[in-house]
Amino acid sequence: MTGYIVRRLGQAIVVTLGVTLITFALLHALPGGIARDILGNRASPQAIAAFNSEYGLDKSLWYQYWKFLVQLAHGNLGYSFQLDRSTDSLLAIDLPKDFLLGGLSLVLALAIAIPVGIAQAVRRNGLVDYAGTGVSFFLYSMPQYAIALILIQILAISFHIFPAVDPQVGAGSLIAHPKYLVLPVASLTLVTYATFSRYMRSSAIDTLAQDYIRTARAKGLPERLVLWRHLLRNSLIAVVTLVGVSIPYIITGTLIIEQVFNYPGAGLEYYNAALRSDYQVMLGITVLVGVITVVGNLIADIGYAILDPRIRY
Repeated sequence: MTGYIVRRLGQAIVVTLGVTLITFALLHALPGGIARDILGNRASPQAIAAFNSEYGLDKSLWYQYWKFLVQLAHGNLGYSFQLDRSTDSLLAIDLPKDFLLGGLSLVLALAIAIPVGIAQAVRRNGLVDYAGTGVSFFLYSMPQYAIALILIQILAISFHIFPAVDPQVGAGSLIAHPKYLVLPVASLTLVTYATFSRYMRSSAIDTLAQDYIRTARAKGLPERLVLWRHLLRNSLIAVVTLVGVSIPYIITGTLIIEQVFNYPGAGLEYYNAALRSDYQVMLGITVLVGVITVVGNLIADIGYAILDPRIRY
């Protein structure tokens, strides 16, 4: 197990360095250079030279890349010259709210999709299976904004049960007043649940056809233990893949929900940075999402090894 984790960790480090190298190349591929992009097309050659000298842009590319890596290691994701703020200071406000929104929706989707998917597989082609399939297809086919607007119309406008907008407070205040999280979390959960439940159902159906399931039942093992000990663990491998891929989605995949509910997060920050051509912020968030994607896949690999010992070898 230790050797397996070390190998996967080494691969993750190589991929992370590749992500930083590509991001660094994109930053230096801006038309006219970084200085021209920040100072504007009317900047004089003297101003551009002074800017390059101040920020080390007149050094060799390898030296600049090494400095870029050192900055990333210290948590420096770049600087927004338009907002006169560092990218990490912007994300320090946005990321906790993203983790709260995306993390809650992911946990709730898994908590609902796993038992529902198993129930559909066990009662395949029955009423439970048809009902679950219909609900999943309905939710999966709907855009995020449509689900969000329907929930706002029913639960916020028609019946005034939950507020429709974010109060523009920090993550701690949202935890203290969870009613503001209900609609955005529900919108994300419904879409995510539809995907997870379909994968869980398919994986559970494949597992039920395996010989060890028939052997466990033939030995007289109670159905509850068959489902818990043999079916659940071996069916989770497919879902672990989705969870690993969904981890970076917590940061940037909530953009539409953030706009609908006026919920400021990293996804909305990335969108606004693109509108104002703030490439430093965009690339800083890109690096962060790339690193989190690598970490998510590493977590998925470790999850494989825990669920199926054969993968370690």
